[in-house]
Amino acid sequence: MKILFLSDIHGVPGTLGKVLEQADRLGAEQIVLLGDALYHGPRNGVPGFYDPPQVVEMLNARKEMIVAVRGNCDAEVDQMLLAFPVMADFSELVTDNCRFFLTHGHLWNANHLPPVPAGTILCHGHTHLPVLERLPGDITLFNPGSISLPKGGNPQTFGFFDGENLSIRLVEDGSIFKSEPLCSR
Repeated sequence: MKILFLSDIHGVPGTLGKVLEQADRLGAEQIVLLGDALYHGPRNGVPGFYDPPQVVEMLNARKEMIVAVRGNCDAEVDQMLLAFPVMADFSELVTDNCRFFLTHGHLWNANHLPPVPAGTILCHGHTHLPVLERLPGDITLFNPGSISLPKGGNPQTFGFFDGENLSIRLVEDGSIFKSEPLCSR
């Protein structure tokens, strides 16, 4: 299964549009939204071209393929607009050969690991920093970064799983920023 991961849209339709184009180009069968879809949050300035209603329209057009979790900036009012569930603090996605624990990162993260079996890929956003690394206990930490408000001097990024390799990719052109073979068949 080909899965596109994105996080921290923060109401910016321009970068979301680029990522959705990449989803089509890469043949994504599932889109995982790791929180913070519409609101920019009190710690971030208002991003350029902030338009949450347009983001709602773009996401709702793909509601059948989206699995989402709640970010710290997501609220019940967002759920009233979005046509797919977004209020769960975590979810799990299991493919033929991989187990993904999906969360935003403000509750479960590298410093507060969820109770998951070895071999799990802990996927979260929240920090706006792209990360792909192995942790002790055979847990892989994966953060696709932010598509709209990257931090730490990083570019705008998203994640992609092609069935074997997990990669962090650039929003601008879909090129690989970092990649790891993770799941054996």
